[in-house]
Amino acid sequence: MSLRKTIGRLARFDVLLLTAGIWFLAKFLRYAFPPLFDSFQASYGVSNAALGAAFTGFMLVYAAMQFPSGVLADRLGSVTVVTAGGVVAAAAALALIVDSSFLVLVAAMLAMGAGTGVHKTVAVRLLARVYPARTGRALGVLDTFGAFGGVVAPAAVVAAAALPFLFGDGWRAIFLAAGLLGLGLVVTFRLRVPARTPSAADHGDAVTHSGASVRRYATLFRDWRFSAFALLTVLFSFTYNGVVAFAPLYLTQEAGLTQATAGILYSALFVASLVQLVTGDISDRIGRLPIVVATLALASGSLLAFVSLTGTGSPILLGGTLVAVGLGCHGFRPVRGAYLMSAIPDDVAGGGLGIVRTLLMAAGAVAPAVVGILSETAGFQPAFWLLSGSITGATLLGAALWALEDRP
Repeated sequence: MSLRKTIGRLARFDVLLLTAGIWFLAKFLRYAFPPLFDSFQASYGVSNAALGAAFTGFMLVYAAMQFPSGVLADRLGSVTVVTAGGVVAAAAALALIVDSSFLVLVAAMLAMGAGTGVHKTVAVRLLARVYPARTGRALGVLDTFGAFGGVVAPAAVVAAAALPFLFGDGWRAIFLAAGLLGLGLVVTFRLRVPARTPSAADHGDAVTHSGASVRRYATLFRDWRFSAFALLTVLFSFTYNGVVAFAPLYLTQEAGLTQATAGILYSALFVASLVQLVTGDISDRIGRLPIVVATLALASGSLLAFVSLTGTGSPILLGGTLVAVGLGCHGFRPVRGAYLMSAIPDDVAGGGLGIVRTLLMAAGAVAPAVVGILSETAGFQPAFWLLSGSITGATLLGAALWALEDRP
């Protein structure tokens, strides 16, 4: 194949690569903050509680942007919303490259939460329109890019700490690089993407949907299939976030593994995110609900096995089942987005997806608190049995939807 043909084929995926690149940077910024807490304490002399509150503020603003960003995308276009969010996040990152007060850090974190929070809901809508026949594959690539933002962030923090930086503390170089890269991606996105989108609503033109009121979005839940799938995603999110928050501690305190071994097994849980590339593509070929059921069944069965095998203390058995949980959970995520975009009417696609993402993120935010309280009052295993029951319920809902797929 000639170089020109190769470039031509890659050009078809420019929207995907630019959108996924911005999502990678958004997740990178989110996952860079926790490893920087020690550096922040050295720079600002603040407590863990203050840093925890600042990061909670970041996540709350991020979650709060899901529905509004979808509504704005329905009215103003996906390109406009993604561009605005990217500019806000990049500007907030650049605000941290010089010495300033802790209040500036907090304000920048909140701004980054708002800027990055608009991206995912709108990106799913955009990619579903640009790649209608390969939505699952496109969302698989998007989610994989995001997952690797979390892989790269801790290494970047370590690298920055070892390098001198002209403007002050070495950690500020991370935000200089992220801000400049973000602006470059956003400018390229704004110049390139409008010509590649099939709908005028995504060209950045202001459009008005008179029916796209809050009531219009709420009527989506009158469809029992949509409501059932929304509940399914809430149950999944509760389990996934509970497992991610406490898996390392569970492995050390309940299974008796060393911290080093638990850390390795925990990392493998995220490396399993590569499966998203496969499940998203397969769902385009054979349908979404079969893959939804298969991935959730794998995750629920593996989590049940993981908890059942806790007493063995075997790194191989526990690691194998934990990786299988990761394969099922990560494999489900791109198919979830593809199914929702096919189920929501096009004129309210952004806001409709935003509502579901708000619900699932709220459930995900509650999960660590529930697991933490239950682990102290009843024990870690009962807490993880609860998580197992939640994702098993999601699997049963998926199976019911699949069985009744062709019925009114």
